[in-house]
Amino acid sequence: MTLLPLTFLLPLAGCLILSLGYRHLGERASAAVGYTSVGLAALVTVFIVIDFLSGDRTPQSLTLWTWVSVDNFRPTIGLMLDGLSVTMLGVITGVGFLIHLFAAWYMRGEEGITRFYAYMNLFVFSMVLLVLGDNLLLLFLGWEGVGLCSYLLIGYYYEHTANGMAAFKAFVVTRIGDIFLAIGLFLLFTELGTLDIATILDKAPALWHRGNPIAEAAALLLLGGALGKSAQLPLHTWLADAMAGPTPVSALIHAATMVTAGVYLIARMHGLYDLAPTAQYIVGVIGALTLLMAGFAALAQTDIKRILAYSTMSQIGYMFLALGVGAYSAAIFHLMIHAFFKALLFLSAGAVIISCHHEQEMARLGGLWRKLPLAYAGFLIGGAALAALPLVTAGFYSKDEILWEAFAAKQNGLLAAGLVGALLTSLYTLRLIIGTFHGEQGSDKARHADPGKGLQHGLPLVVLMVLSTFIGAALTPPLADVLPAGPGEGVEAGHTALEMMASATAIGGGLIAGWLFLFRRAWLKRVVARGPGAWLWQFWHRAWGFDALFDWLLVRPYHVLVRWLQGDLIDALFLIPATVVRLFNAGLVRTQTGRLRTYATSMVLGAALLLLALAMGY
Repeated sequence: MTLLPLTFLLPLAGCLILSLGYRHLGERASAAVGYTSVGLAALVTVFIVIDFLSGDRTPQSLTLWTWVSVDNFRPTIGLMLDGLSVTMLGVITGVGFLIHLFAAWYMRGEEGITRFYAYMNLFVFSMVLLVLGDNLLLLFLGWEGVGLCSYLLIGYYYEHTANGMAAFKAFVVTRIGDIFLAIGLFLLFTELGTLDIATILDKAPALWHRGNPIAEAAALLLLGGALGKSAQLPLHTWLADAMAGPTPVSALIHAATMVTAGVYLIARMHGLYDLAPTAQYIVGVIGALTLLMAGFAALAQTDIKRILAYSTMSQIGYMFLALGVGAYSAAIFHLMIHAFFKALLFLSAGAVIISCHHEQEMARLGGLWRKLPLAYAGFLIGGAALAALPLVTAGFYSKDEILWEAFAAKQNGLLAAGLVGALLTSLYTLRLIIGTFHGEQGSDKARHADPGKGLQHGLPLVVLMVLSTFIGAALTPPLADVLPAGPGEGVEAGHTALEMMASATAIGGGLIAGWLFLFRRAWLKRVVARGPGAWLWQFWHRAWGFDALFDWLLVRPYHVLVRWLQGDLIDALFLIPATVVRLFNAGLVRTQTGRLRTYATSMVLGAALLLLALAMGY
């Protein structure tokens, strides 16, 4: 337990070294500081996990100091270690280290590598603080920290205006969710007198009955924050544009860790959602809608990173679906497995992009499976896990658990959405693999692809490949003493039949995709080139038009309001005294002519007026 602060202090130290010594550190030294600090944090995490699992696994807390002390408001810098935080800590530092190591190969020759690793280390520090905080105020500090780092890293290539706008969009959209979260914290403190997580989970059931309006309101406000950070409807539009950042950023922040913060928040506050059935059901419905929307959108993307971005939205939708039926453990299990295979897919995509000289449009790729065997293997194994191919992939076990919990909860609508989402996942995953690695090479960049080499390139991919198989599924998170059992716990009737149905859906989707994208490609091109097919393709390519909708509903009215407020009446009233003063000043300036006769005349006239006033009795 005494080692626990090192898990965030080591990345913070790395960030400070890189920030203060950026003038003196070269590319290799900066990369070494960046991945070593996170690697040491991962090593410390290994010792912590072993110690936790070998003990009685009871939750432990460590208070470092009191942060604020105002009357009854005394939040602490306190850390909480239980099965949930141990799981999240392992994902953040373990997967984070592999991504930092891969980035040393990916970012070779880039300008500002010191700045890049400083931001990445700061992100790991903030994310660890988020999951270890024993009170919601400390959690919120980490929450805002990862939002800041996301902005900095999305806009890393700031010379291009589009990248800066993508970063700005992510910052603004996620801030909308953060406002809801902040109001939720105010409400909880007002009603319960504390922001300590354990105290809230103890007090809430004693004060509020199930369905209490205040509990529902607090749960919905926290959900607002989760929607923004985890890119779920309707605060999802930032994630696809966030692919403007370097690919390791996409792997770490927008696939494996930050976007799962909303899932963690709801699971951590499970006692509150158990008291708010309406809010909990909304969580499940939003997850189902998001996984379907993102699945269809992924089918119509041509940029390999944008396909993976919409895939991330869809998979987090599965996690929200699980949370919505009370299957908190299933959601966290899928969170962990998703970190493995989605980090693998993004890093493999990064290997393709660098090897093909920064080309990431599928139409300009193709025919790479012989030239890039390791990246191809990463796409095959990661794609199989994403599509949840039965028995051999980790994704099968985590996704099957979510579908089973939805079935056991008798949420047939959510179950149907999950099965349709599984079919879509197989379709867009195989389309991605075929379009990237098979067929004709679409450009000179693909024809002259250079395979990646070295330990920094190969080791992260190999480790993540292993974790994306059934071996990764064997790493069962120790959640039994932290999160309540789901509705499917202890129930077996119908489980095998549902497994077979889910397996048939995944395999059937793959067969359909193979038939369409290998044998019917010309016909498919004709379908999407004109008529309803072309309209549907554009509609999905633009992600159901949410950006255009928000532009009309929010952005343009705001611009009109700003232009109208430029001539605001209230503002004009406050300017009247200044206008009067300016007029008097202009009049007095005119009297300063510099002519002695004029001054003498004005003095005589002034004296005469004074004498006249005295004579008249004034």
